[in-house]
Amino acid sequence: MTGPNSPTTSPAAPTAAAATTRTAAPRLKRRDGPPHPRFTLAVTSAATTVALMTYTAPIVTLRGTAAALHTPLSAQAWLLNGTPLGLAALLLIAGSLADDYGRRRVFLAGTLTLGLTTVLGALATTTWQFTLARIAQGGASAALLASSLGLLVHAFPTPRGRLHATGVWGAFVSGGIAVGPVVTGALPNWRAAYAVLGVAALVTAALGTRTLSESRAPRGGRPDVLGALTFALALVALVAALTLGRDGWLRVPVGLLLAAAVALLGVFALLERRTGTPMIDLSLLRRPGFLASSAGGLFTGLAVIGLFSFLPAVLQQTLGMSPLTSAWLLLLWSGTGFVVALQAKRLAGRVTPRRQLVLGFVLHAAGVLTMLGAIGSGSWLRLLPGLLLGGVGTGLLNASLPLLSVESVPPERAAMGSGAQQTLRYIGSCAGVALTIALATSTGSLSRGADVAMALSAGLALAGAVGVGVARERKRG
Repeated sequence: MTGPNSPTTSPAAPTAAAATTRTAAPRLKRRDGPPHPRFTLAVTSAATTVALMTYTAPIVTLRGTAAALHTPLSAQAWLLNGTPLGLAALLLIAGSLADDYGRRRVFLAGTLTLGLTTVLGALATTTWQFTLARIAQGGASAALLASSLGLLVHAFPTPRGRLHATGVWGAFVSGGIAVGPVVTGALPNWRAAYAVLGVAALVTAALGTRTLSESRAPRGGRPDVLGALTFALALVALVAALTLGRDGWLRVPVGLLLAAAVALLGVFALLERRTGTPMIDLSLLRRPGFLASSAGGLFTGLAVIGLFSFLPAVLQQTLGMSPLTSAWLLLLWSGTGFVVALQAKRLAGRVTPRRQLVLGFVLHAAGVLTMLGAIGSGSWLRLLPGLLLGGVGTGLLNASLPLLSVESVPPERAAMGSGAQQTLRYIGSCAGVALTIALATSTGSLSRGADVAMALSAGLALAGAVGVGVARERKRG
């Protein structure tokens, strides 16, 4: 048996235990042997699709879920923000644990937990039960998403292979977003949707136990438990403040939560500097690629996810669309993103990932600006050009962010790099959802409020383009 700090990428040497226990050899071969690239890509992409389908499920079922759980308008942001909260709080932790203790182990634990908690969400009878289930789903999704890219880097060690794998994986991020609302909208009710998604996650976990090989890059030392708790509490305080801020940003609870978040993040930074095995190496902040990846993740959440998470609910309330009809309309955006992300690898060598990010943000801003006034006019046809253009931008973002996140860190810290980028992505998502709902419902007219939210989304996307653009890449000597 290999020890906890032994690398698992090399063939296991014969041991006395292997000689006397015949059943141990095939088990080690299946779990610790060389990776199967195609199977690894297929299973991680499937799990990512299910995770993103679960993430987007409330987008088209928000009205039905809120009605069934008797959720007031002021608390509906929690129905959308539960999963982003779990993702933001645990992505960085999950990435660090995956690198140190086994990416396959963390991936399977996350996928299995996603299945169980999604089924529990289908059984919820109150807003808080549902929200807690969604937070748990986010934490489980964090484990599988952060470890997925680590597994792919191990299975595809060459630059060309890594470009292909991260491009396909990023496309399935868009794919999950694309099919999730359609599938959930087509099912009889939101409870059936969560039950189906839960079973899909459990099946994927079962497939993973047979096809994935273990990999890790242990650093030795104890896990950074104190840093993990501090970081998680900081993000919980931040997301709670952003969600409660919808009812007034100057209220005392919001101010206290924001102050607590800042203080806890300061403590976290001090802890990371003093521990031998930090969750995140703060020296990475000096790398332009890492800064570009982080800024790209943050503004993708703020500008893109925040707007499109609430847009179907707006369409249902203003244009009288059914959940399924609004899902099909949203598919024009997300489906375009899937196709573009799948083909974006062809741009390699001509357009760097950082420039793809800049272009993606600019196209999103242009698409959103073309949709201004469309909802107020009562014509969903006016939304089509903007959805197509925004979909192209989203596809470029989803294709370039995974590649940049793993290229900006040492290969042995791939899962941590992925976790850092996605943590900021879902922090941005929480803030974006809260801001979108606050703006859309603040003017007395949902259509006018939606225009304000769209204008803000475009402005944030352009700010993201500038932020990524100023993080200049350094030529490698």
